[in-house]
Amino acid sequence: MLPPLGENRSILGAFSMLLDLRGKKALVTGIANNKSIAWGIAQQLHRAGCELGVTYLPDERGRFEGKVRELTAPLSPSLFEPLNVQDPAQIEAVFKRVAEQWGSIDVLVHCLAFAGKEELIGDYSAISSEGFNRALEVSAYSLAPLCRFAKPLFNPGASVITLSYLGSERAIPNYNVMGVAKAALEASVRYLAAELGPEKQVRVNAISAGPIRTLASSAIGGILDMIHNVEEKAPLRRTVSQEEVGSTAAFLASSLSSGITGQVLYVDAGYCITGM
Repeated sequence: MLPPLGENRSILGAFSMLLDLRGKKALVTGIANNKSIAWGIAQQLHRAGCELGVTYLPDERGRFEGKVRELTAPLSPSLFEPLNVQDPAQIEAVFKRVAEQWGSIDVLVHCLAFAGKEELIGDYSAISSEGFNRALEVSAYSLAPLCRFAKPLFNPGASVITLSYLGSERAIPNYNVMGVAKAALEASVRYLAAELGPEKQVRVNAISAGPIRTLASSAIGGILDMIHNVEEKAPLRRTVSQEEVGSTAAFLASSLSSGITGQVLYVDAGYCITGM
């Protein structure tokens, strides 16, 4: 029996148990620490029975590798690979390991975004071409090569999930080029859904999450003000958690969402429907 409706977190736990992803293999990108939305997604996929593969951003000192390895150890990932999406050779190497270790893949989670602080503040017209290209490459374009290398490995009914934000369609203060990148990412979702759907029924969707304090969002000036604004004005009078976004990702990874593709699903406590 499900718990009372007021117990949101308990409902999420019960709901995740209804999703049976045992036997499925999911590659999750973008985990940086325990505040990452990608971490919430990985946890919910694991709870639903998924076998996980995890990537980390390599650096010279190996700091990210150590942090992500320690954090994800309880999830027992069977793949743990370096991935800098600005290096095509690393993308190819990751999917070579997927082919060797798993043979096929059921879920691909793209939680990758980056822009320098100087690209998030001031006049949008002042952005440099270098900063623009870097933000678009990491935050939007990277989904395409990931799907290209995953394409021959996708099992029928596989699911690709990426993360967007309301700044893709509204001018959000201190978001600037990331809004443009997220708009490009959402367009990419539609084109990739059209490409990958016919042969193997592979679905591609985005989750537009409400503001959550993460390592990436800390670069956005006024992030706490954005969160407080959602808490005051969203229909649910709160923001959302990594766990809630993760539960939506688990749904999109499951056969319960078999008829959904090319969509942007808002998980933002309803804030997107308001005029504020």
